[in-house]
Amino acid sequence: MIRRWYTALGVNLLLGIPAIVPMLMLWFLLSNWPLADIGLTTRIPNNEQDDSPNAALLFFGPMIAASAVLWWIANRPLARRTQLTAPRYWLLSLASTLIPAVIAISVWP
Repeated sequence: MIRRWYTALGVNLLLGIPAIVPMLMLWFLLSNWPLADIGLTTRIPNNEQDDSPNAALLFFGPMIAASAVLWWIANRPLARRTQLTAPRYWLLSLASTLIPAVIAISVWP
């Protein structure tokens, strides 16, 4: 039925459009907590010095988790039906889901 790689590419490109919001939420969490602690990014400045990501995780966590579960549910049946090997399929799926976010970030004024 679905044997071609471009079906997986198209489905994941479409899934990547609404996934821009959870990806930005994930970046916000990472940039303000673990990545800032090891020096890869700088924290967003504010008045509080002892901020923890618990409040952001409380609000962003369910949406990020729901998006990841929906992405998995959409890709699991496709992975079995394509002729691609499992590592190539999941790499293609992840990369094509990230394409809309990369485009949105690159054209942001």
